[in-house]
Amino acid sequence: MKWKSLKDTDPEIYSLILKEKKRENNKILMIASENYASKAVMEAQGCLFTNKYAEGYPGRRYYGGCEYADEVERLAQERCKQLFNAQHVNVQPHSGTQANMAVYFAMLQPGDTIMGMSLPHGGHLSHGSAVNFTGKLYKTVFYGVNKDTGYIDMEEVRKLAHEHKPKIIITGASAYPRIIDFKAFAEIAKEVNAYLMADIAHIAGLVATGIHPSPVPYSDFITTTTHKTLRGPRGGIVMCKADYAKAIDKAVFPGIQGGPLVHVIAAKAVAFKEALTEEFKEYQKKVVKNAKTLAEALKRRDFKLVSDGTDNHLMLVDLTNFNITGKEAEEALDKAGITVNKNTIPFDTKPPTVTSGIRIGTPCVTTRGMGEEEMEEIAEIIEKIIKNIKNESVIKDMKKRVERLCKRFPIY
Repeated sequence: MKWKSLKDTDPEIYSLILKEKKRENNKILMIASENYASKAVMEAQGCLFTNKYAEGYPGRRYYGGCEYADEVERLAQERCKQLFNAQHVNVQPHSGTQANMAVYFAMLQPGDTIMGMSLPHGGHLSHGSAVNFTGKLYKTVFYGVNKDTGYIDMEEVRKLAHEHKPKIIITGASAYPRIIDFKAFAEIAKEVNAYLMADIAHIAGLVATGIHPSPVPYSDFITTTTHKTLRGPRGGIVMCKADYAKAIDKAVFPGIQGGPLVHVIAAKAVAFKEALTEEFKEYQKKVVKNAKTLAEALKRRDFKLVSDGTDNHLMLVDLTNFNITGKEAEEALDKAGITVNKNTIPFDTKPPTVTSGIRIGTPCVTTRGMGEEEMEEIAEIIEKIIKNIKNESVIKDMKKRVERLCKRFPIY
């Protein structure tokens, strides 16, 4: 029996894992920051390297017995360098936010000015939000999107950069559906003598396969998570130019972390190997094609999309014309078995706990093997639910359709 030891030792946790397995298999997961890791990745993450302390770096550890941990980390580093064409890689950060923290701690002093994308416009907490450590330690300046187009306003970025002279400019987002012009950001950063950091946590899989332009030629630092479109374990990495390698490594350890999670680094290495395959590139193409198909299908059904569409794996749906909140939409869709997240839209008048929109992504459904035909059906299901949000009978009927779809495309 699988997980017999766990079942015998802790039946409560065993039961919850089985429930989560059922949820992931029987619902259509469309949270843009989630994906299904492969069995190989999960096996590596659950391996006996979880037992090993390995403070330091390969060949420079503070613990004995690290010869195989060293090999694991070197493999992860080399594969990641090959994948992104990066000069230096640190694979130890436990998360994307800690990867960002490493860059800040390496290059900034408390009180320095940073400039990032506004959270309500699609940015991330760790790009300067007042409730995050970045907003507490640094002076923050935010750019956003153009109200008419939904695209990043590069003239505003330039104007703010010249006005506030940030020490670092952050590009990247958690809810921005369009191509990011890293070259244009680099030019602005050069004009004001700022570092440029690209946080590609959401689009890393697209960047790795050449489907989204790479920030590597233009950025001093590149951070990312290893899950989301990259489809690895939950974790982070920092890539940088060789000139900054020592500063970044020192910031990660001993600066902000102790012992690295060698089992997670092993899983990262597996994910990088998978990402170097032609099959992975085809997968990423399908992720974008599915997103575009779903976006167009929703638009035909009266849904307003921020920026009027998508270039990547996600779309941001403005629900104001339906007079319902993102919270209400998330709850109704989940009742029918479609999991999305409520999300602020640019210039939102509602708080983040309520929101006027939802964020929808296609990585999970594409991993399951769903294609353009299924995106059309999902759009129809979403329409039925949103336009009949208080009709329990309609929601029950849509739940049956979701269940049929999930049975056709099992993941476990």
